[in-house]
Amino acid sequence: MKKIILMAILTGSVVTNGVAQARGSLGVNDPKAKSILDNVSKKFSTLKSVVANFVLKVEGANNSVTDSKKGTVYLKGAKYKVNLDGQEIISDNKTSWTYAKDANEVTINNVDQNSTALTPAKLFTNFYDKDYLYRLDGESNEKGKILENIEMTPTDKSKNIFKVIVSVDKKNQSISRMKVYEKNGNHYTYEITSFTPNTNLTDATFVFDAKKYPGVEVVDLR
Repeated sequence: MKKIILMAILTGSVVTNGVAQARGSLGVNDPKAKSILDNVSKKFSTLKSVVANFVLKVEGANNSVTDSKKGTVYLKGAKYKVNLDGQEIISDNKTSWTYAKDANEVTINNVDQNSTALTPAKLFTNFYDKDYLYRLDGESNEKGKILENIEMTPTDKSKNIFKVIVSVDKKNQSISRMKVYEKNGNHYTYEITSFTPNTNLTDATFVFDAKKYPGVEVVDLR
């Protein structure tokens, strides 16, 4: 379950029914939704780095809550690091490391530049133009924030994910929440609780240093 939780963020695996399916069959995107997403992407491109805290809630079919975790994501360009309850996923955009604390094991892979996986870095860029169809699904007032909710469906219908709802803070033009829906009835809510831009992050943040993990078992799949 822990691995499922963390990978839910990273594989878009963090991105239908009725109207959405009809819209998708026509291949038409909503210009209002595009404008909102473009503004988020444009704002993020001006930032040198980001540190964001989040809560990830996993719910099974029939809205049964099965797990909830707190985590932190560090972003610098296409590089990222995610800390989540004894797990770490690190990428310098060439190599990725997935570390499991309970097993003291790290798995190393090459980064597939052609992958459509929704990584934390992609979440704040214009990934949506290539891999998703999207429409504005109204606004909601939550905890004093006006959220613009955008429904997204993958163009690749073979994906396990069939729908993603991205909620954008209308005032700050930043992503506040993402809900990922799987075909098996499970869904994941990725909610950002704090967002700190332009933090001083060195490139070493985005490389796994085995010396800091005594006795770590390395599984190199490159």
